[in-house]
Amino acid sequence: MSFQPRLVEPSLASGPQANFAVQLKIWQARVEHELSARLPAIDVQPSRLHEAIRYSVLGGGKRVRPTLVYATGAALGIPETTLDAAACAVELIHAYSLVHDDLPAMDNDDLRRGRPTCHKAFDEATAILVGDSLQVLAFELLASGSGAPADPAVRLKLVQLLAVASGTNGMAGGQALDLAAIGRKLSVADVEEMHVRKTGALIHAAVMMAAACAPNLSETTWRALDDYARAIGLAFQIQDDLLDVEGDVAVIGKATGADRALDKPTYPSVAGVEPSRQRMNELHARALAALKVTGLQAAPLAAMSDWLVLRKY
Repeated sequence: MSFQPRLVEPSLASGPQANFAVQLKIWQARVEHELSARLPAIDVQPSRLHEAIRYSVLGGGKRVRPTLVYATGAALGIPETTLDAAACAVELIHAYSLVHDDLPAMDNDDLRRGRPTCHKAFDEATAILVGDSLQVLAFELLASGSGAPADPAVRLKLVQLLAVASGTNGMAGGQALDLAAIGRKLSVADVEEMHVRKTGALIHAAVMMAAACAPNLSETTWRALDDYARAIGLAFQIQDDLLDVEGDVAVIGKATGADRALDKPTYPSVAGVEPSRQRMNELHARALAALKVTGLQAAPLAAMSDWLVLRKY
């Protein structure tokens, strides 16, 4: 792949950016196919739970995390067939987190990706079991599923990376901080810590899981990818916060203003809209700078950072 990232909306791009937009759709279609093949069939008992699982996972979405796995693989020259398990596993963890986040005890959302949330389409108990099932399936894929390196040490590293990103030092911990912050005044540093865990940890894991599949990866390249992943993880959530303020529900597929209605501190509510946008662009620049390392084909990851910063949904 040879495309030079620019600050343009991929859907409106031409030339090299159009190439990236096409590649993005290819990766999204690939993970959709791979996820569908790995999910339990609806005609197998317990069929209602399996139906709810497929409804929740295959209901569309940007597929940011698995496409980051594939983009990192492209930057490192790793075959996609070696990355399918990691791409699916990180998306299954993300999907489970959305199902649980939408529950009345958490964010109490009725709409997800333009459709009723899992507990609305089915029921709360089924939604809880969907999340439980997706979480363990993710680790089953990494431990013994197809589409991953055969080396047990690499598989163990993949499990470790995803587990840390999912637990109290990552996504679950970030969600706990988010819930505890309702109605409180936070500093910008507090909001960043919450975002780095709640959203950034899984995005970071997506990049580093792909890196873990690369044989003989240098420490310099590992550190560069680590810096890149941390920058885009925070930038992605700041953009989410901005879209909650400025986004169009018809485009983003879920209600806007939800954080404000719940009195949740967000980056714009703490720092302001324009400082939030400035911080996001600073992180984007930091991500691009991190990619200037020998032995890394930076274009796929640079274009991914471009897309994440400029998205409208």
